Parts: sequence; C-alpha cells; structure tokens
Amino acid sequence: MARLADSPRTRFAPAPTGFLHLGHVANAIHVWGMARARDGSVLLRIEDHDRRRSRPGFEAALLADLAWLGFERDDGPVRQSRDDAPYEAALATLRGAGVIYGCDCSRSTFAGWAEGSGRPWSGPGCPGGCRARGAEEVTLRAALGDESESWVDELVGPSTGDVAVAGDPLIRDRDGNWTYGFAVVVDDLRQGIDLVIRGRDLLDATPAQIWLARLLGRERPPSFAHHPLIFRIDGLKLSKADGATAIGQLRADGRSAAQVIGEAAARVGLQRFPRPFRASEVGSLFD
Repeated sequence: MARLADSPRTRFAPAPTGFLHLGHVANAIHVWGMARARDGSVLLRIEDHDRRRSRPGFEAALLADLAWLGFERDDGPVRQSRDDAPYEAALATLRGAGVIYGCDCSRSTFAGWAEGSGRPWSGPGCPGGCRARGAEEVTLRAALGDESESWVDELVGPSTGDVAVAGDPLIRDRDGNWTYGFAVVVDDLRQGIDLVIRGRDLLDATPAQIWLARLLGRERPPSFAHHPLIFRIDGLKLSKADGATAIGQLRADGRSAAQVIGEAAARVGLQRFPRPFRASEVGSLFD
C-alpha cells in the first residue's frame, strides 16, 4: 500500500552491540503497530555509531530475528557507519552557531563530582568547567543553556524537561564516535522521520534532541511516543546482558514467534494476557 501523504514515517533502530531481547520486541510492536494503524511506513536503521562495540555478527542475528518474528520493513536497512559526511556537516552547523566546545571530563569526573556533592551533576555545563577554560577537544559537547522544552507525547501525554538535564549533551565521545543523542537527531531529520517511538528510558533525552534539531534547521520537531518498558524481577529494565530473554534463545527453547510477540505485548500492557499475536496483526492493538 502506498504511504498516505499525512501518514507517519517512523523507524526501528536497534544497535548491533548485542542480541535482540524481549524489550526490543515490545518496541517493534509499538513501531509497527502505530505505523500500520495509520498507513505509515517503517525504516530499519542499524545504529552502529559505536564502532568499538558494534559487531557484524550481532547485525546478522538481529536481521534474522526480525525476519523470524515477521516484522517487515518498508525501507532500509540503513547504517550510520556508512557515511560520516552528514554528521560532520551537522557538527559544522553547530560550530557555526557557537555551541560546540571541547571537554576533557570523563565518567570518573562526573562520578567524583556526584560523590563530593551528594547528587549527580545536572543543568548546563560539565563538572570541569571545560567551556570556560577552553579545554582540549577530548570529547565534544553542545552548550544548550538552561532552557526547557515541552511537547505532547503520544503515549505519556504533556511532557516538559530541561535540555541539559544531566549536563550539556555529548556530540562526539573520546573514542571519536558520534553519540546516540546527536546521531539520531541528524538521522531523523535527513531520513524524514516524523514519528519517534521508543522506550520511556529515553524520555529525558527528548528536550535536548528537540533543541539540537532546531539548531540544525528542523522547523517542526517529530512527534514522540515513549512506551512502557519490560522489567526484570529485580526491578531493572531488560538489557542485552539478559540472555534468557534473547530472541534466539526463546526460539531455541521452542517458543513460536506469535508467542514471543504476545508475551511482549502483555508485559507492556497492550494485552491483558499473553495471547499469541502475529506481527501482521499488531496494528489492531492501536486502532
């Protein structure tokens, strides 16, 4: 079906730094479900901006898992590692706006400040005062000020947050990698993404990304939808270290794709009970 002019274009954007798990399935249900319910399209974007941790084997596995689950992309896959030019151009734009500065703070710098202050660093800047003293460009940060952003999240509702909730956002890390928070802003703008669907652990990242997008020329931010997460028994969210929920392991244990999708849907409240659900049916959860 041709995508309607006013229908959304969204993306499923896993990082090939581990195996897909049940939490990724919950995200896929929301991405494909919300897109299909509105005659929208889904781009598959491989977010391999962290070249040290990304592995071809993980990418091959995630493509195989998506095929087994039955989630069919409309476009892609595209990969962040293929072309640095869009990120270099965006960095040049931010330099031109006067917001980029070098920073030599490390994680231990932030941890030491938190230990001495009794709370994590928050607000503009960084613990080392790197912008004021013209620090070496070990990493790059964007000075966004002490502004806030408000938006109406499609799943959370009216939301407001500071653009520098945990300090000025990193643009490039000490290994030379573009950061997640920068790369996705550039990609969503150039790839025409107008609906961003992701977990609520990234809700606080939204204000900075809206602000960065505006600096890069995006007049209207995308719509955002932050869905519930799947948590372990100990209260922590699922991660790629949870081998028991890896899709490949669930498949090896004899679970069907419909059973895995149904369990993920129930774990985030889209079904009352884990009834088997096919990928082609997820749009009905959002009608």
